[in-house]
Amino acid sequence: MRKSRIAPWAAALLLAAACTLAGPAATAAAPGIAATGYVALGDSYSAGVGAGSYLTAAPRCLRSSLSFPALWAAAHSPSSFSFTACDGAKTGDVLKKQLGALGPRTGLVTVTAGGRDAGFTSVMAACVLGGSGTCLSAVAKARSATDGALPGDLDRLYSAIRGKAPAARVVVLGYPRLYQLHGSCSGGLPDTERSALNDASDHLNQVLAARAAAHGFTFVDVRTVFDGHEICSAEPWLHSVDWLDLGESYHPTATGQSLGYLPLLTDAL
Repeated sequence: MRKSRIAPWAAALLLAAACTLAGPAATAAAPGIAATGYVALGDSYSAGVGAGSYLTAAPRCLRSSLSFPALWAAAHSPSSFSFTACDGAKTGDVLKKQLGALGPRTGLVTVTAGGRDAGFTSVMAACVLGGSGTCLSAVAKARSATDGALPGDLDRLYSAIRGKAPAARVVVLGYPRLYQLHGSCSGGLPDTERSALNDASDHLNQVLAARAAAHGFTFVDVRTVFDGHEICSAEPWLHSVDWLDLGESYHPTATGQSLGYLPLLTDAL
């Protein structure tokens, strides 16, 4: 039987086609950059205000070695750990000041942001120092801010995070309810105001969860694990108002960070 022969020009075309088909496969098989670094963004809840043991590198940010980001990094040894969360940060502050550490090697990003945008500090001051009408009015204003500018601000922040860290798993963590109703506190805010504050926290978490989902991020709802550990509970994981250190008021204790936030982040990952 006579063997078939391929013309030189046909052989050249077949060789070119084979190289074209092999190109993408070879590229896909090439090792990429390992995205294993961890960047912790956000406000005082991520920084660890209220947990103590503050780091000296950025004293004004009150970053704690007992915060959930620091504890997670110590337990899991990521290839790098950048702790840029800072006390008092709004979403705009996170966007402008905290994203510098993000990049192709970032494999995990955590963020808490939105509480300050909703006016958390001014609401608590109004509720603690003012009467019931002042408190409820401040809460209503905070809910309006949560529905107004906050969703767009979160979208800009989340889009920037994804753009700078395209390979990262991004985890958005929410905020706990502050008060246990009919709790063991003597004096303090009445249950009407406590209930309003808790409802405002629920509403903020709903907005955070919706915007996180829209960007394909994981939302961690911390309210369930803090249930039974709010202010006025038998074993609170949150600081009540502290007249000697107002900055730590209404923030998680070291236990709230280690037994509240940290296990939920670990489970989410």
